[in-house]
Parts: sequence; C-alpha cells; structure tokens
Amino acid sequence: MFGSLIRRKQTKLPLGEDNIAFESTTFSLSTAVPRPDERRVDERLIAMLRVAKLTDAQGHEQLIRVRNVSAGGLMAEAGHPVRVGEAVSIELSSQTIQSTVVWTREGTAGFKFDQNIDLGELLAGRKPRHGFRPRPPRLEVNCKANVKLESSYYTVDVHDISLGGMKVEPIEEYCLGKKVVVVVESLRPVRGEVRWFSDRKAGIVFDQPLKFEELAEWIGKRLEMATLKASIKR
Repeated sequence: MFGSLIRRKQTKLPLGEDNIAFESTTFSLSTAVPRPDERRVDERLIAMLRVAKLTDAQGHEQLIRVRNVSAGGLMAEAGHPVRVGEAVSIELSSQTIQSTVVWTREGTAGFKFDQNIDLGELLAGRKPRHGFRPRPPRLEVNCKANVKLESSYYTVDVHDISLGGMKVEPIEEYCLGKKVVVVVESLRPVRGEVRWFSDRKAGIVFDQPLKFEELAEWIGKRLEMATLKASIKR
C-alpha cells in the first residue's frame, strides 16, 4: 500500500491550480537527507516538482522547488541563497516543518528536519479530495498592485501571493465573480477572477498559474532589496 503511494503513473494533464500538487518530486523511505544526483533531470519534469515555502529566522519567505523528500529531510532548489547551519521552517503540504540547512550546491540545498516526519501522512494528503483544490504555498508580501475590472482601475495592497493567486485590499463587493487583470510591480499582467470577498478583502485566482521561475525571481529581488536596506540601517 505504501509503495503504491510512492509509485504513481505520470499524467499528461496540463499543470494548473487543480493539479499543482501532482508533480515529479521523489519520495524516499530513508531518514537520511537527500544528496545531489549527478544525473540530469528531464526538463519536462522540472515544472512538475512540488513547490514549498521556506521561511528563515528573519521571517523572509521564498518558494523552493522540492526534488527529493525523505522522512529525515529534503533536497530543493532555492532561488535565494541559504547558509549551512541556518535554521528555517518549510511549509510542505500544509505542514510546517522546522529544519536546518546541512549542505548547499549551485542553487540546491539539503534540509534536515528537526524531527523525522510521517511520510505516509504526507503522501496520503497530497491527492486532492473530490471538489477540493490543493492551494499552493502563499508568501506574505507588502506591495501595491493595479487591478483592472472592465474600464475601471483599482490600486490595492497585496497581502499575499502564490503561484495560483493573491489576496488584495481594498476592493468592492460587486467585483466578486468578475474577471480582472492584475499588474504587480515588476511582474507581468496576470488575468484572473475574484473568487471571494470579505470586509473589503478579496481573493483573486489566476486563470493560469504563474511560473515558478518568475515568482521565485520576483521574491528573490524583494529579499535582496530587504537585505540591502537592513545593511544600510546598521
């Protein structure tokens, strides 16, 4: 039974929000932290790797692309550099796992979990139930965006963003269910739909998920700017 969870057939479904949790991340029954593999990864599979959220000790967040997971750790691509010995938390499949960076190599890093995790529970929770959409990791941000609805434009604050959507404020209730175009600083215009509304806050779901590379690069630039500002204040 457990083996059937690990070995699954590849599908040819388009990568969208509905199947964003179905990727080519490798799972191992070992408790050792995965190490780099010299074999070249098929470029067709890179876009299907599981995406997780990493938060460092300063509270800075970034997306990482997970290549291998074991009960004791994982190996992932990190767009923003991490340091060996650094304590971080990783959000994976709605679980927050305290970890430590144990090795780095050319944009890839190994993370050792502070405590071994239950892989069976992690794997069992990765397939969406009927009518349930897996939600990509959300990154907390503080920036402005312009939302175009028909011939009107709104300037809003972005509270969080993911590959699949964002939360913005303020916006009016009549926008609920409407198609919009969102322009965030340094990101390309993205088409989406206002899916929920509460107290002038709204959730916008993108028609097509952002690419990992473009969101990771955008977050990386914001992290670099935050680091630069912090160093100037010292």
